[in-house]
Amino acid sequence: MSSIIVLGSSNTDMVIRSPRIPVPGETIIGGSFFTNPGGKGANQAVAAARLGGKVVFVTRTGNDSFGKESLDGFRREGIDLTYASIDPLHPSGVALITVDDKGENTIVVASGANSMLTPDVFEAKLPPVNSEDIMLLQLEIPMDTVIRGAAYARQRGARVILNPAPASELTDDLLKNVSIITPNETEASLLSRVPVKGKDSAARAASLLQRRGPKTVIITLGSQGALVLDGHELYPVPAPVVTAVDTTAAGDVFNGALAVGLAEGVPLDQAVEFACKAAAISVTRQGAQSSAPYRKEVQ
Repeated sequence: MSSIIVLGSSNTDMVIRSPRIPVPGETIIGGSFFTNPGGKGANQAVAAARLGGKVVFVTRTGNDSFGKESLDGFRREGIDLTYASIDPLHPSGVALITVDDKGENTIVVASGANSMLTPDVFEAKLPPVNSEDIMLLQLEIPMDTVIRGAAYARQRGARVILNPAPASELTDDLLKNVSIITPNETEASLLSRVPVKGKDSAARAASLLQRRGPKTVIITLGSQGALVLDGHELYPVPAPVVTAVDTTAAGDVFNGALAVGLAEGVPLDQAVEFACKAAAISVTRQGAQSSAPYRKEVQ
């Protein structure tokens, strides 16, 4: 089976449930508090591993209890950590998350060691990549490393999936090496300058994004599923109807599942359908990595 090389962040999430998201300057008495392993890269790596993917995770943690707990968790999931590294000076990344009664969330991240996953650190211990593999990227590590990772994978013929989150401007140097880009509505709006609110505007945004490099654009639309533009073919993929409890890692689970489907050689539309199902399961559960389903649940 093809390898899925995830180059990205690892955080520990500190989560508070609250009746609603506070406005600036407001204090709210919340409900339950818990910690959960997170980080967009880690979430995607765990999601892919639970769904049957052969996952190599390139990440950087601090030499602290959060980092050690995270690495132990990845090992339990069967993730290859050969190319992970520990920063001797910076703490592991953390995220402060508020989740309201509707399952919506706000997140603030302190990157810590993630910000030290620089191009020279990545290049000092390069994971092997071939044309059958998939490189999965996000934006919680330095942008220069994301650009370098995409170029490295494409030079070896691998497919590159970019989840452009957290939302950020992207250079053509990066996008020219991206095979598949998977923004949500907010990210697609930023990148295309088209306000995305539903499938019609998503189609316009996807067309503009495709012109910048990626052959395939998949815009995730929450409960509406996803809109796919693959070459000249445009089609929607619906999501199962569920009651959302916590949407924190839905996009990460989607991307991990998408990578697994493509690594297994299934057609794109089926891989997106598989990803929508996995993401739908994840929003019915609290937490980030803890919400990622196993293969048997999706099937």
